[in-house]
Amino acid sequence: MQGVPVQFSDKKDNAQFRHLPQLPGVELYHAHISRYAFEPHTHEAFGIGTVTRGAERFRYRGVQHVAARDSLVLMNPDELHTGEAATEDGWQYRMIYLEPDLVERVTGSRNWSFSEVLKHDPQRAGDISQLINRLWSENDLLAQQGLLLNLIETFRPYAQHQSGVVQDPAHRFEHIRDYLHDNYMHPVMLDELAAVVSLSPYHFQRMFKAHYHVTPHQMLMAIRLWHAKRLLTSGMPAVHVAAACGLTDQAHLTRAFSQRYGITPVRYQKQVAR
Repeated sequence: MQGVPVQFSDKKDNAQFRHLPQLPGVELYHAHISRYAFEPHTHEAFGIGTVTRGAERFRYRGVQHVAARDSLVLMNPDELHTGEAATEDGWQYRMIYLEPDLVERVTGSRNWSFSEVLKHDPQRAGDISQLINRLWSENDLLAQQGLLLNLIETFRPYAQHQSGVVQDPAHRFEHIRDYLHDNYMHPVMLDELAAVVSLSPYHFQRMFKAHYHVTPHQMLMAIRLWHAKRLLTSGMPAVHVAAACGLTDQAHLTRAFSQRYGITPVRYQKQVAR
């Protein structure tokens, strides 16, 4: 896409990721965004965080939200969302991404979810911001585990969870999401997606967008870039990551990755690679 920078053009904009090698399933993120606008992207993890300065405008499940200072952001896994500044000076925020298996394993409870993406709770927002910051600088595994449990306990009042597995029948478009996860490394055509749910391409596109609030291509790119993050974290060279994720070349990966995460793949890899 023309006009997408390899790195932020505004000197106020910056983003940093950190993984905890001894605590897989956790990703930490600090950022200050002033001018950049994130296109739809997703995380295969719960996203919990706080706005510490300014305000962010974002779309989640087809609805626009504004997260001001002291807001608590609570995102479910695999939910596409955007992000842009809602104030002149942008917004500063801290996030932690927790894979669902990790949350279930450490709590003993299953089927976690958040019914509301945004809460104004200055006390909990401040506590979570501090816990994320402490996790960022902590290297002792036992201390990391304790901080993680404290963090989960802090947002737990806003979460639903069950001791057993109780699931509603899957919406048929969930089969499309599964199909994209299984085939993200290959070219994908609209008619083959429509055939999965026995619809014409025209009706499929309309119904898909009504259900997920994004196009099939936007979801496919979000899935490709999520897998790219995993491969970069494992140390795979960016040029090979591009090919493995169905992207044209490394330049395509760089443009798409920067557009969604605000950082180049190579810089991300330097921050998080094991």
